[in-house]
Amino acid sequence: MSDVRLRPVGEEDRDRLLAWRNSPRVAAFMYSDHLIARDEHDRWFDGLAANRRRHDWIVLLADAPVGLTSLVDIDRDQGRATIARYLAEEGARGLGVGGFTEFKVADHAFEGLGLRKLWSEVLATNTAALASHLSSGFQREALLRAHVVKQGRPVDVIGLGLLAEDWRADRPRVRARLLAKGFSEAALDAPL
Repeated sequence: MSDVRLRPVGEEDRDRLLAWRNSPRVAAFMYSDHLIARDEHDRWFDGLAANRRRHDWIVLLADAPVGLTSLVDIDRDQGRATIARYLAEEGARGLGVGGFTEFKVADHAFEGLGLRKLWSEVLATNTAALASHLSSGFQREALLRAHVVKQGRPVDVIGLGLLAEDWRADRPRVRARLLAKGFSEAALDAPL
């Protein structure tokens, strides 16, 4: 399973990201339900390169794009950012790809960028994402009741946080879990 890596989003990902974001298996776990139009997507995509408050990577499994992971709302003054990801390709789920991705981005956030906190928000209905965050050391910090409307119904959102000092203490456990899943030391420890 060590054949997972992240690469920066590039122009070749423009159409793929629109298709992924509009796919029912991804849209089901996003805050908004609407079908994203080409012009809306192009405005968002065209702004990525100049946005210094975010970093976006394509998740590759055996060199095939399978998802997106991001650090958004990077606030260097406050030392925090929000981590987000989705695996769009069904074949990438259940293999530890999400945990590997979160490990790499957490290392980058805390060691590469010097941040002190990562935040994530997960729909309460997304039990797989919640379990993945918790297994990576995130702690449940908030319950945002009826925070978003999905398919006409209010849904709770769970807020999760990970502090740099907690990551440094828990990183060996998370790393050992990923090594046991077949990820290599080199893949885990190489800078992003």
